[in-house]
Amino acid sequence: MIELVIEQRRRSLGGGMDVGRMLPFAKRRMVGPYVFFDHMGPLDLAPGVGRGVDVRPHPHIGLSTVTYLFAGEIMHRDSLGHAQAIRPREVNWMTAGRGITHSERLERARAQGDRLHGIQAWVALPSEYEEVAPSFSHHAGDDLPQWSEGGVHGQLIAGNAYGLTAGAATHSPQFYAHLDMAPGATAEIPAGYAERAAYVATGAVEVGGVAYGAGRMLVFGRNASRLRAVERSTVMVLGGEPVGERFVYWNFVSSSKDRLAQAAADWKAGRMKLPDADDAEFIPLPDDPAPPAPAMS
Repeated sequence: MIELVIEQRRRSLGGGMDVGRMLPFAKRRMVGPYVFFDHMGPLDLAPGVGRGVDVRPHPHIGLSTVTYLFAGEIMHRDSLGHAQAIRPREVNWMTAGRGITHSERLERARAQGDRLHGIQAWVALPSEYEEVAPSFSHHAGDDLPQWSEGGVHGQLIAGNAYGLTAGAATHSPQFYAHLDMAPGATAEIPAGYAERAAYVATGAVEVGGVAYGAGRMLVFGRNASRLRAVERSTVMVLGGEPVGERFVYWNFVSSSKDRLAQAAADWKAGRMKLPDADDAEFIPLPDDPAPPAPAMS
């Protein structure tokens, strides 16, 4: 029923900000189109926290970023001119396509303190959409359908599942949902997709008589259909159809290593526009870039 269990690996983003990275993983680079999955926090931030916790302007190509919070607030600014605060149970969906830059600032935390907790995922674009024009959309309310049944309260973040459709425009078949589960509650794992997984953000769940605690991603086989909460739990379920081999370097995703090299050269040479409202600093290209690593579903 479970093909693989991925253990969270801690990664430092600098400034005291650590994340738990799930994807990409050496034995499982992607789940459907999902090529990157980071668990942020929970992190308590005191008023006046330094700017080192901010994510300065940086570039992306070939993907959509999906930012979703359980707690706290992040301020997004991008090179298309958007400035949007993201708050719990809302979604920032940014499609980089042929190239976009953005920053993520913790301004509310700096002003009054905050508790930051959430997930950032990257969705690889299918080959025919890798060079699409960049775009940004913010989603809340009816764009993120909710349901409650049998001790499970769910919210669909993206795609199609549970008989519902989320508002963000996606480029390939997929699903992504947030489940809050009461102790003993059972939740369906959406069927009809080639690849599926669940990430236990808090609590613990049971599949096939085996319990799995927080900080684990469970990659399911085709026959898996349900999971049960051992205790009160927050679970993210995700998956979809594979989009093919992808290479990842730094903040860039592509089916072509040459395209990654071009993006890196463009950023290093200053050819990618910074956000108008946040153009005084940026994250430089790493000094010693590693060769692009394949990300195969």
